Amino acid sequence: MERKRELKQQFKETKIEAGVYEIKNTINQKIFIGSTRNFKTLNGRKFELEAGSSTNKDLQKEWNEFGKEAFQFTILEQLKKPETGFFDEKRALQKLEGKWLAEKQPYGEKGYNGL
Repeated sequence: MERKRELKQQFKETKIEAGVYEIKNTINQKIFIGSTRNFKTLNGRKFELEAGSSTNKDLQKEWNEFGKEAFQFTILEQLKKPETGFFDEKRALQKLEGKWLAEKQPYGEKGYNGL
């Protein structure tokens, strides 16, 4: 019972980190840029692809074709949150993702993001 209480406390103290990530096909170098309010959800993204249920049809097709070993998940930038005051995390995350989309241009032959 004590162990369960310790694990709950540890979970509550775990910092939730938001930011922008990249999924890269290491065979053809195509990339997908995405953002999340919790980097722990990247495991869910991998699970969707492994289960064949990703909503990104092009990414799913190539995941099926090349296999999971051909893909690399990378955190590009963590969202910096102020210590105090109001902070619109959703808007800040959209802005950060937009910066990376503009920089990497993962469209058409270069990536899996739609315009």
